[in-house]
Amino acid sequence: MRQTRFKRICVFCGSSQGKKRSYHDAAIELGNELVARSIDLVYGGGSIGLMGLVSQAVFDGGRHVIGVIPKTLMTPEISGETVGEVRAVADMHQRKAEMARQSDAFIALPGGYGTLEELLEVITWAQLGIHHKPVGLLNVDGYYNSLLTFIDKAVEEGFINTSARRIIVMAPTAEELMEKLEEYVPYHDRVASKLNWEIGHLGY
Repeated sequence: MRQTRFKRICVFCGSSQGKKRSYHDAAIELGNELVARSIDLVYGGGSIGLMGLVSQAVFDGGRHVIGVIPKTLMTPEISGETVGEVRAVADMHQRKAEMARQSDAFIALPGGYGTLEELLEVITWAQLGIHHKPVGLLNVDGYYNSLLTFIDKAVEEGFINTSARRIIVMAPTAEELMEKLEEYVPYHDRVASKLNWEIGHLGY
């Protein structure tokens, strides 16, 4: 068992498997990496797409899985069956708040609009000092290269400062990403925060 600073990690990822086998393999690899480090999983629930693959890998490895899912999406026709513990919430806002509250770090696998929205929100929360948890991007086969190019353009144009750019921890493989997350120094430990927010309903 590898040493870790994390008890539970939240994974954002697609409800589709995508067109490349590498996305499929990366989801399973990430699940196995969490198991190897004795880390439990928090995710959006269900058994479809990459979400299903990563959750099944963690569950099969004997770790605890928490699936957080809005009641309206809980039908098997929409999301499939959730392995492990199911936490039903009222809506998407509560889902994200509960996932964040339960987790020590965040990782995004490839995904679509929902994955991108979840990823950018936790990055923004880190920038504002709402949380100090690492945010990892598993950049499988360069899937997120165009997003990273956009973010670098925003830095260049003065919309994101260079210190905040370091919030995003990126690697092409699960093992390398986990090593970087373990070493991550929170953004506001490096840069004095001008904000000291306490968002009660998020549990921080």
